Amino acid sequence: MALSDNARGSLYMMVAMATFTINDSFMKAVMQVLPMSQAIVIRGAMTLAALLVLARVMGIGSLAVPPGDRKLLGWRTLAELCATLTFLLALRQMPLANLSAILQSLPLAVTLGAALALKEPVGWRRMTAIAIGFGGVLLIVRPGTEGFNIWSVVALISVAFVVVRDLTTRQFSHGLPSVTIAIYTSVAVTLMGAIYSVVAVTLMGLGGPGELALETWIAVNPKVLALLAGASAMLIMGYLFIVMAMRVGDVAVVAPFRYSALIWAIVIGWLAFDDFPRGLTLLGAFIVVAMGLYTYLREHQLQRRIAASKASMTGTATPDR
Repeated sequence: MALSDNARGSLYMMVAMATFTINDSFMKAVMQVLPMSQAIVIRGAMTLAALLVLARVMGIGSLAVPPGDRKLLGWRTLAELCATLTFLLALRQMPLANLSAILQSLPLAVTLGAALALKEPVGWRRMTAIAIGFGGVLLIVRPGTEGFNIWSVVALISVAFVVVRDLTTRQFSHGLPSVTIAIYTSVAVTLMGAIYSVVAVTLMGLGGPGELALETWIAVNPKVLALLAGASAMLIMGYLFIVMAMRVGDVAVVAPFRYSALIWAIVIGWLAFDDFPRGLTLLGAFIVVAMGLYTYLREHQLQRRIAASKASMTGTATPDR
């Protein structure tokens, strides 16, 4: 039996979340010994080379972008750059599970963004769930408390950029291959790492912030190269599957499956970095996940009603599921 678009989109999303989380853990380990810009450039070069090979294997001989998709690709790439930079800055300073908990607000934020930007219908029940979910985010970041710092804000800014990226992805034509989008994204992120390094070195020479001294590139040992190669492989899978997920099925159905990332982040953060989220963080994450799942169930109910209504109008029976 063939999977429906929503089922395929949900499966793609779960794979993307697993691979992105593993990539994050590799990058967090690498950035403990390498400057962030150096890690971005090396990982980016590996990712780009692999994507070009993949494109050739898939028979994609041209990376030309259809005229109608060029502006969208520009906006998506800009959003990806900003999301990557803010995310990695937060990742270097925050426990993996805490950062992942904040990112669990993405499905709610994407659903709200789809309603505002793409005019997709969202009823008062789901809007209420979104509001409660964002209340859960406040429990995670806890503004005004000792645990709240600038990196929590940076993580929230990253969420906003990912929303822009995902909503833009949804508007691409079917004539633009996912691997082509991933290649342009990889080129842009790699260049961003190089530019970031040049700016850091320049500011150091002008007496800029002392932390920029961390951007002095160093020799890379085989273990770190292996971690970066693993991060590159996971990133490629994440790029491809997140694009496919956002181009298949309904946003409100597919987006909640981002929550699978939280389980991965808690387990990996605990085993690899000895970080385990505190009670309020877990409570906030639970609220966010619960509200996201509610939006999924509500959307599922509405889709069944629409299908039943169409069936009654045409005289066709709908199968029980």
